[in-house]
Amino acid sequence: MDKIFNNTEIAFSLKSDTELDRAYFLFKLIDNQPLVKIGTAVTNFALKAHLPVEGLIRATVFDHFCGGVNEVDCLSVVDKMYSKGVSSVLDYSVEGKEQEDQFDAALKMTLKTIEFAEEREAIPFAVFKPTGFGRLDLYEKVGSKVELTESDKEEWNRVVARFDKVCSEAHKKNVPLLIDAEESWMQDAADDLVAQMMKKYNKEQAIVFNTLQMYRWDRLDYLKKLHQQAKTDGFYIGMKIVRGAYMEKENLRAEEKGYPSPICESKEATDINYDAAIQYMVKNIDRMAIFAGTHNELSSYKLMEYMQELKIDKKDSRIWFGQLYGMSDNISYNLSANGYNNAKYLPFGPVRDVMPYLIRRAEENTSVAGQTSRELKLITAERERRKGK
Repeated sequence: MDKIFNNTEIAFSLKSDTELDRAYFLFKLIDNQPLVKIGTAVTNFALKAHLPVEGLIRATVFDHFCGGVNEVDCLSVVDKMYSKGVSSVLDYSVEGKEQEDQFDAALKMTLKTIEFAEEREAIPFAVFKPTGFGRLDLYEKVGSKVELTESDKEEWNRVVARFDKVCSEAHKKNVPLLIDAEESWMQDAADDLVAQMMKKYNKEQAIVFNTLQMYRWDRLDYLKKLHQQAKTDGFYIGMKIVRGAYMEKENLRAEEKGYPSPICESKEATDINYDAAIQYMVKNIDRMAIFAGTHNELSSYKLMEYMQELKIDKKDSRIWFGQLYGMSDNISYNLSANGYNNAKYLPFGPVRDVMPYLIRRAEENTSVAGQTSRELKLITAERERRKGK
Protein backbone atom coordinates (compact mmCIF):
# COMPACT_ATOMS: atom_id res chain seq x y z
CA MET A 1 0.00 0.00 0.00
CA ASP A 2 1.51 3.33 -1.10
CA LYS A 3 2.03 5.80 1.74
CA ILE A 4 0.02 8.85 0.69
CA PHE A 5 -0.55 10.85 3.88
CA ASN A 6 2.74 12.79 3.94
CA ASN A 7 1.92 14.88 0.88
CA THR A 8 1.50 18.29 2.51
CA GLU A 9 1.10 20.14 -0.80
CA ILE A 10 -2.18 18.27 -1.39
CA ALA A 11 -3.15 18.34 2.31
CA PHE A 12 -2.95 22.14 2.62
CA SER A 13 -3.70 23.14 -0.96
CA LEU A 14 -6.73 25.20 0.12
CA LYS A 15 -4.94 27.05 2.92
CA SER A 16 -3.38 30.45 2.29
CA ASP A 17 -0.09 31.28 4.01
CA THR A 18 -2.04 33.31 6.59
CA GLU A 19 -4.42 30.40 7.33
CA LEU A 20 -1.46 28.04 7.62
CA ASP A 21 0.20 30.44 10.10
CA ARG A 22 -3.02 30.57 12.13
CA ALA A 23 -3.23 26.76 12.19
CA TYR A 24 0.39 26.61 13.39
CA PHE A 25 -0.35 29.13 16.14
CA LEU A 26 -3.51 27.28 17.28
CA PHE A 27 -1.90 23.84 17.46
CA LYS A 28 1.09 25.33 19.28
CA LEU A 29 -1.36 26.60 21.92
CA ILE A 30 -3.28 23.30 22.04
CA ASP A 31 0.03 21.44 22.48
CA ASN A 32 0.40 23.18 25.84
CA GLN A 33 -1.99 21.51 28.32
CA PRO A 34 -1.79 24.20 31.05
CA LEU A 35 -2.51 26.86 28.43
CA VAL A 36 -5.58 24.94 27.21
CA LYS A 37 -6.92 24.79 30.78
CA ILE A 38 -6.27 28.49 31.38
CA GLY A 39 -7.69 29.44 27.97
CA THR A 40 -10.83 27.35 28.57
CA ALA A 41 -11.44 28.95 31.97
CA VAL A 42 -10.85 32.49 30.65
CA THR A 43 -13.10 31.91 27.60
CA ASN A 44 -15.94 30.50 29.75
CA PHE A 45 -15.65 33.45 32.13
CA ALA A 46 -15.61 36.00 29.29
CA LEU A 47 -18.70 34.48 27.66
CA LYS A 48 -20.62 34.25 30.95
CA ALA A 49 -19.67 37.86 31.77
CA HIS A 50 -20.82 38.88 28.26
CA LEU A 51 -17.43 40.41 27.46
CA PRO A 52 -16.94 41.28 23.77
CA VAL A 53 -14.78 38.26 22.87
CA GLU A 54 -16.91 36.58 20.20
CA GLY A 55 -15.10 38.42 17.38
CA LEU A 56 -11.72 37.20 18.61
CA ILE A 57 -13.02 33.62 19.03
CA ARG A 58 -14.57 33.75 15.56
CA ALA A 59 -11.34 34.92 13.92
CA THR A 60 -9.19 32.24 15.55
CA VAL A 61 -10.37 28.92 16.95
CA PHE A 62 -13.96 29.09 15.61
CA ASP A 63 -13.03 29.68 11.96
CA HIS A 64 -10.40 26.94 12.12
CA PHE A 65 -12.72 24.23 13.50
CA CYS A 66 -16.19 25.41 12.34
CA GLY A 67 -17.86 26.15 9.03
CA GLY A 68 -19.94 29.13 10.12
CA VAL A 69 -22.65 30.42 12.45
CA ASN A 70 -25.49 28.94 10.35
CA GLU A 71 -25.97 26.47 7.53
CA VAL A 72 -25.86 29.11 4.75
CA ASP A 73 -22.66 30.54 6.23
CA CYS A 74 -21.05 27.09 5.69
CA LEU A 75 -21.68 26.92 1.94
CA SER A 76 -18.53 28.75 0.86
CA VAL A 77 -16.44 26.28 2.92
CA VAL A 78 -18.47 23.34 1.53
CA ASP A 79 -17.89 24.46 -2.08
CA LYS A 80 -14.20 25.18 -1.47
CA MET A 81 -13.55 21.71 -0.01
CA TYR A 82 -15.58 20.01 -2.72
CA SER A 83 -13.38 21.63 -5.38
CA LYS A 84 -10.76 19.15 -4.08
CA GLY A 85 -13.24 16.27 -3.86
CA VAL A 86 -13.74 16.46 -0.08
CA SER A 87 -17.43 16.33 0.91
CA SER A 88 -19.04 17.88 4.00
CA VAL A 89 -21.35 16.70 6.77
CA LEU A 90 -23.10 19.74 8.27
CA ASP A 91 -23.03 19.22 12.03
CA TYR A 92 -25.20 21.52 14.17
CA SER A 93 -22.85 21.48 17.15
CA VAL A 94 -24.96 23.11 19.85
CA GLU A 95 -24.64 20.97 23.00
CA GLY A 96 -26.01 20.70 26.51
CA LYS A 97 -29.57 21.95 25.93
CA GLU A 98 -32.39 20.83 28.26
CA GLN A 99 -35.62 22.48 27.10
CA GLU A 100 -38.33 21.15 24.78
CA ASP A 101 -38.23 24.25 22.56
CA GLN A 102 -34.47 23.77 22.15
CA PHE A 103 -34.99 20.13 21.13
CA ASP A 104 -37.62 21.22 18.61
CA ALA A 105 -35.18 23.82 17.26
CA ALA A 106 -32.53 21.09 16.83
CA LEU A 107 -35.10 18.93 15.03
CA LYS A 108 -35.94 21.81 12.69
CA MET A 109 -32.24 22.42 11.98
CA THR A 110 -31.60 18.71 11.29
CA LEU A 111 -34.52 18.63 8.82
CA LYS A 112 -33.02 21.68 7.13
CA THR A 113 -29.62 19.97 6.80
CA ILE A 114 -31.36 16.92 5.26
CA GLU A 115 -32.84 19.28 2.65
CA PHE A 116 -29.40 20.80 2.06
CA ALA A 117 -27.93 17.32 1.59
CA GLU A 118 -30.67 16.32 -0.87
CA GLU A 119 -29.96 19.43 -2.98
CA ARG A 120 -26.14 19.28 -2.93
CA GLU A 121 -23.84 16.52 -4.09
CA ALA A 122 -21.12 18.02 -1.87
CA ILE A 123 -23.15 17.14 1.27
CA PRO A 124 -23.73 13.35 1.18
CA PHE A 125 -24.93 12.87 4.80
CA ALA A 126 -26.93 14.58 7.52
CA VAL A 127 -26.20 14.13 11.24
CA PHE A 128 -27.56 14.76 14.73
CA LYS A 129 -26.78 14.00 18.37
CA PRO A 130 -29.34 12.06 20.46
CA THR A 131 -29.10 14.66 23.25
CA GLY A 132 -30.03 17.29 20.67
CA PHE A 133 -33.50 15.69 20.71
CA GLY A 134 -33.91 14.88 24.42
CA ARG A 135 -32.39 15.11 27.89
CA LEU A 136 -29.41 12.90 28.73
CA ASP A 137 -31.01 12.01 32.09
CA LEU A 138 -34.09 10.74 30.30
CA TYR A 139 -32.03 8.47 28.00
CA GLU A 140 -30.30 7.14 31.11
CA LYS A 141 -33.64 6.40 32.79
CA VAL A 142 -35.03 4.65 29.73
CA GLY A 143 -31.83 2.66 29.20
CA SER A 144 -31.67 1.47 32.81
CA LYS A 145 -35.28 0.22 32.53
CA VAL A 146 -36.47 2.08 35.65
CA GLU A 147 -40.17 2.81 36.06
CA LEU A 148 -41.01 5.99 34.14
CA THR A 149 -43.49 8.56 35.42
CA GLU A 150 -46.35 9.57 33.12
CA SER A 151 -44.51 12.82 32.46
CA ASP A 152 -41.32 10.86 31.56
CA LYS A 153 -43.31 8.64 29.18
CA GLU A 154 -44.80 11.65 27.41
CA GLU A 155 -41.37 13.27 27.17
CA TRP A 156 -39.82 10.07 25.79
CA ASN A 157 -42.61 9.74 23.23
CA ARG A 158 -41.65 13.21 21.98
CA VAL A 159 -37.99 12.09 21.66
CA VAL A 160 -39.08 9.00 19.68
CA ALA A 161 -41.28 11.18 17.46
CA ARG A 162 -38.33 13.50 16.70
CA PHE A 163 -36.15 10.52 15.76
CA ASP A 164 -38.88 9.10 13.56
CA LYS A 165 -39.49 12.44 11.85
CA VAL A 166 -35.84 12.91 10.80
CA CYS A 167 -35.37 9.24 9.83
CA SER A 168 -38.56 9.34 7.77
CA GLU A 169 -37.41 12.51 5.95
CA ALA A 170 -33.93 11.06 5.37
CA HIS A 171 -35.52 7.91 3.91
CA LYS A 172 -37.91 9.92 1.75
CA LYS A 173 -35.10 12.13 0.41
CA ASN A 174 -32.57 9.26 0.18
CA VAL A 175 -30.07 11.05 2.44
CA PRO A 176 -28.01 8.80 4.77
CA LEU A 177 -28.35 10.02 8.37
CA LEU A 178 -25.54 9.67 10.92
CA ILE A 179 -26.60 9.52 14.58
CA ASP A 180 -23.73 10.27 16.94
CA ALA A 181 -22.84 8.24 20.03
CA GLU A 182 -22.48 9.88 23.43
CA GLU A 183 -21.83 8.85 27.06
CA SER A 184 -22.16 5.11 27.78
CA TRP A 185 -24.79 5.63 30.48
CA MET A 186 -27.25 7.07 27.96
CA GLN A 187 -26.25 4.92 24.99
CA ASP A 188 -28.39 1.81 25.61
CA ALA A 189 -31.60 3.77 25.09
CA ALA A 190 -30.17 5.51 22.01
CA ASP A 191 -28.95 2.17 20.58
CA ASP A 192 -32.39 0.58 20.99
CA LEU A 193 -34.09 3.55 19.40
CA VAL A 194 -31.68 3.69 16.44
CA ALA A 195 -32.07 -0.09 15.91
CA GLN A 196 -35.86 0.46 15.71
CA MET A 197 -35.27 3.16 13.07
CA MET A 198 -32.91 0.88 11.09
CA LYS A 199 -35.53 -1.88 11.14
CA LYS A 200 -38.13 0.58 9.84
CA TYR A 201 -36.11 2.61 7.31
CA ASN A 202 -33.16 0.43 6.24
CA LYS A 203 -35.14 -2.22 4.34
CA GLU A 204 -33.55 -1.50 0.94
CA GLN A 205 -30.23 0.09 1.96
CA ALA A 206 -28.50 1.75 4.91
CA ILE A 207 -30.10 5.16 5.46
CA VAL A 208 -30.01 5.33 9.28
CA PHE A 209 -26.48 5.03 10.77
CA ASN A 210 -25.66 4.48 14.43
CA THR A 211 -22.19 5.21 15.87
CA LEU A 212 -19.89 2.76 17.66
CA GLN A 213 -17.21 4.17 19.95
CA MET A 214 -14.53 1.48 19.78
CA TYR A 215 -12.68 2.59 22.89
CA ARG A 216 -15.54 0.69 24.55
CA TRP A 217 -14.58 -2.98 24.84
CA ASP A 218 -18.20 -4.20 24.37
CA ARG A 219 -18.94 -2.57 21.01
CA LEU A 220 -17.71 -5.31 18.66
CA ASP A 221 -20.00 -7.81 20.42
CA TYR A 222 -22.84 -5.29 20.07
CA LEU A 223 -22.16 -4.99 16.31
CA LYS A 224 -22.20 -8.78 15.86
CA LYS A 225 -25.44 -9.09 17.83
CA LEU A 226 -27.04 -6.33 15.74
CA HIS A 227 -25.89 -8.14 12.60
CA GLN A 228 -27.80 -11.25 13.71
CA GLN A 229 -30.87 -9.11 14.37
CA ALA A 230 -30.52 -7.51 10.92
CA LYS A 231 -30.40 -10.95 9.26
CA THR A 232 -33.50 -12.08 11.17
CA ASP A 233 -35.51 -8.89 10.62
CA GLY A 234 -34.26 -8.14 7.11
CA PHE A 235 -32.63 -4.73 7.37
CA TYR A 236 -29.30 -3.14 6.46
CA ILE A 237 -26.83 -1.79 9.03
CA GLY A 238 -25.30 1.66 8.70
CA MET A 239 -22.51 2.36 11.18
CA LYS A 240 -20.11 5.17 11.85
CA ILE A 241 -17.03 3.67 13.52
CA VAL A 242 -14.96 5.97 15.76
CA ARG A 243 -12.55 5.53 18.63
CA GLY A 244 -14.46 7.82 21.02
CA ALA A 245 -14.58 11.24 22.65
CA TYR A 246 -15.54 10.90 26.33
CA MET A 247 -12.72 8.80 27.80
CA GLU A 248 -11.79 10.92 30.83
CA LYS A 249 -15.44 11.45 31.76
CA GLU A 250 -16.18 7.71 31.37
CA ASN A 251 -13.26 6.54 33.54
CA LEU A 252 -13.98 9.13 36.24
CA ARG A 253 -17.67 8.18 36.49
CA ALA A 254 -16.87 4.45 36.62
CA GLU A 255 -14.40 5.09 39.44
CA GLU A 256 -16.82 7.31 41.37
CA LYS A 257 -19.74 4.89 41.06
CA GLY A 258 -17.66 1.72 41.53
CA TYR A 259 -18.38 -0.16 38.31
CA PRO A 260 -15.88 -1.54 35.73
CA SER A 261 -14.85 1.10 33.20
CA PRO A 262 -16.44 0.57 29.76
CA ILE A 263 -13.19 1.84 28.21
CA CYS A 264 -10.52 -0.51 26.80
CA GLU A 265 -7.52 -1.01 29.07
CA SER A 266 -5.07 0.60 26.64
CA LYS A 267 -4.74 2.64 23.45
CA GLU A 268 -3.43 -0.50 21.72
CA ALA A 269 -6.56 -2.47 22.75
CA THR A 270 -8.72 0.35 21.35
CA ASP A 271 -6.80 0.30 18.05
CA ILE A 272 -7.23 -3.48 17.75
CA ASN A 273 -10.95 -3.15 18.55
CA TYR A 274 -11.41 -0.36 15.98
CA ASP A 275 -9.68 -2.24 13.17
CA ALA A 276 -11.58 -5.47 14.01
CA ALA A 277 -14.93 -3.65 13.70
CA ILE A 278 -13.94 -2.16 10.34
CA GLN A 279 -12.72 -5.54 9.07
CA TYR A 280 -15.94 -7.25 10.23
CA MET A 281 -18.05 -4.68 8.39
CA VAL A 282 -16.01 -4.81 5.18
CA LYS A 283 -16.35 -8.61 5.15
CA ASN A 284 -20.13 -8.19 5.52
CA ILE A 285 -20.45 -5.19 3.21
CA ASP A 286 -23.35 -6.83 1.34
CA ARG A 287 -25.59 -5.94 4.34
CA MET A 288 -23.67 -3.00 5.80
CA ALA A 289 -22.41 0.52 5.10
CA ILE A 290 -19.42 2.11 6.85
CA PHE A 291 -18.53 5.67 7.78
CA ALA A 292 -14.97 5.24 9.12
CA GLY A 293 -14.48 8.28 11.33
CA THR A 294 -10.77 8.27 12.09
CA HIS A 295 -7.73 10.54 12.33
CA ASN A 296 -5.50 7.46 12.52
CA GLU A 297 -3.30 6.94 9.46
CA LEU A 298 -2.68 3.24 10.11
CA SER A 299 -6.41 2.45 10.44
CA SER A 300 -7.05 4.36 7.22
CA TYR A 301 -4.40 2.33 5.39
CA LYS A 302 -5.89 -0.90 6.78
CA LEU A 303 -9.35 -0.05 5.45
CA MET A 304 -7.81 0.79 2.07
CA GLU A 305 -6.06 -2.62 2.12
CA TYR A 306 -9.27 -4.48 3.07
CA MET A 307 -11.03 -2.81 0.14
CA GLN A 308 -8.21 -3.75 -2.22
CA GLU A 309 -8.15 -7.39 -1.03
CA LEU A 310 -11.91 -7.76 -1.52
CA LYS A 311 -11.84 -5.83 -4.82
CA ILE A 312 -14.22 -3.18 -3.51
CA ASP A 313 -14.22 -0.08 -5.71
CA LYS A 314 -12.73 3.06 -4.12
CA LYS A 315 -15.94 4.94 -4.93
CA ASP A 316 -18.30 2.28 -3.53
CA SER A 317 -21.00 4.37 -1.84
CA ARG A 318 -21.15 1.95 1.12
CA ILE A 319 -17.68 2.96 2.37
CA TRP A 320 -16.76 6.48 3.47
CA PHE A 321 -13.79 7.86 5.36
CA GLY A 322 -14.40 10.88 7.61
CA GLN A 323 -12.47 13.40 9.70
CA LEU A 324 -13.28 16.57 11.60
CA TYR A 325 -12.91 19.95 9.91
CA GLY A 326 -9.70 21.66 10.99
CA MET A 327 -7.86 18.40 11.65
CA SER A 328 -6.07 15.65 9.69
CA ASP A 329 -6.18 17.42 6.32
CA ASN A 330 -3.28 15.16 5.31
CA ILE A 331 -5.69 12.20 5.50
CA SER A 332 -8.81 13.87 4.05
CA TYR A 333 -7.35 15.57 0.99
CA ASN A 334 -4.93 12.79 0.08
CA LEU A 335 -7.71 10.17 0.30
CA SER A 336 -9.88 12.29 -2.01
CA ALA A 337 -6.96 12.90 -4.38
CA ASN A 338 -6.51 9.13 -4.57
CA GLY A 339 -10.16 8.49 -5.44
CA TYR A 340 -11.74 7.47 -2.10
CA ASN A 341 -15.03 8.76 -0.64
CA ASN A 342 -14.13 11.25 2.07
CA ALA A 343 -16.13 13.75 4.10
CA LYS A 344 -15.32 16.32 6.74
CA TYR A 345 -17.64 16.85 9.72
CA LEU A 346 -18.32 20.59 9.45
CA PRO A 347 -19.61 21.96 12.77
CA PHE A 348 -21.71 25.13 12.77
CA GLY A 349 -23.84 27.21 15.11
CA PRO A 350 -23.74 30.52 17.02
CA VAL A 351 -20.24 31.16 18.42
CA ARG A 352 -21.44 31.19 22.03
CA ASP A 353 -23.44 27.96 21.67
CA VAL A 354 -20.66 26.07 19.88
CA MET A 355 -18.03 26.83 22.57
CA PRO A 356 -18.63 23.55 24.51
CA TYR A 357 -17.85 21.67 21.28
CA LEU A 358 -14.70 23.74 20.63
CA ILE A 359 -13.47 23.27 24.19
CA ARG A 360 -13.97 19.51 23.85
CA ARG A 361 -11.95 19.57 20.60
CA ALA A 362 -9.07 21.42 22.31
CA GLU A 363 -9.10 19.08 25.31
CA GLU A 364 -9.28 16.01 23.08
CA ASN A 365 -6.28 17.20 21.08
CA THR A 366 -4.20 17.64 24.23
CA SER A 367 -5.17 14.19 25.56
CA VAL A 368 -4.76 12.15 22.34
CA ALA A 369 -1.10 11.17 22.21
CA GLY A 370 0.64 12.45 19.09
CA GLN A 371 -2.38 14.14 17.46
CA THR A 372 -1.25 17.74 17.97
CA SER A 373 2.44 17.05 17.37
CA ARG A 374 1.53 15.36 14.06
CA GLU A 375 -0.53 18.38 13.00
CA LEU A 376 2.37 20.70 13.91
CA LYS A 377 4.91 18.54 12.07
CA LEU A 378 2.84 18.54 8.89
CA ILE A 379 2.09 22.28 9.05
CA THR A 380 5.78 23.00 9.64
CA ALA A 381 6.75 20.80 6.67
CA GLU A 382 4.32 22.65 4.40
CA ARG A 383 5.55 26.08 5.57
CA GLU A 384 9.12 25.00 4.82
CA ARG A 385 8.09 23.62 1.43
CA ARG A 386 6.48 26.94 0.48
CA LYS A 387 9.50 28.92 1.64
CA GLY A 388 11.77 26.74 -0.50
CA LYS A 389 9.76 27.27 -3.70
